[in-house]
Parts: sequence; structure tokens; C-alpha cells
Amino acid sequence: MYTVTVEREFVAQHFLTVPDPGPEGDLHSHRYTAKVELAGEELNRYGYLADIDAVEERIDATVARFRDATLNDLPAFEGLNPSLEHFARIFGERFRRDLDAPEIEAVTVKLQEDSIAWASHRREV
Repeated sequence: MYTVTVEREFVAQHFLTVPDPGPEGDLHSHRYTAKVELAGEELNRYGYLADIDAVEERIDATVARFRDATLNDLPAFEGLNPSLEHFARIFGERFRRDLDAPEIEAVTVKLQEDSIAWASHRREV
């Protein structure tokens, strides 16, 4: 299995909507690191799993959607507690949109919140 990983950092805001969230229930910012790993068994005719330039364009467009945003205000989070786990899935769904890389079999998004917590979501394509 081949893998290609691209990483970006950005800041976004949220507030938790669970019962008794403590200080996390107030609007606050986090520095996120998004690592997107693409996986597949086969390479294309040029020896690539995916065109890195195209992957960078997709991750940059995905980050641009969330950078400096309040996650609670975004339609993708409607009715959801904006947990790191939900964010990893939603980030991956956005990243995979319009991704043209037929050799890719799976996409894993790993999101780090500040320097204390990680969550990931893997989806077969």
C-alpha cells in the first residue's frame, strides 16, 4: 500500500454544546494541524498515487473554508457538537469533494487541536 500525506496548519474557533462544557462552552480558538493521508495499492502511469500539486490545491481549499471560521456557524456542523472527531470527518468530506485521483482507495484525516489532542477519520473511497 502506498501513502501520500500533506499537512497544513490553521486557526479556527468553536464552542462546545454538550451539557456542562465548562470553559470550552465559551467561544475560543484552537490552532489545528490537519494531516491528510491518501492510500492506494496502485500508482498511475507516471508513478504517482496522486498529483501532489492537486492534493495541495485540495487541502488549501479545504483549510480556507475553515480558517478563522467559527465551526458552530457552518452548515456542516448544524445540530452537531463541534468535537474534534466530527471536525476530522467533516474536513475529510470537504477534502474529498472533486478529488480526481482514481488510484486512491482511502483518505484519512488526522486533526491535532493545539498540542494536546488528536482525532482521525478514515473513509474508503
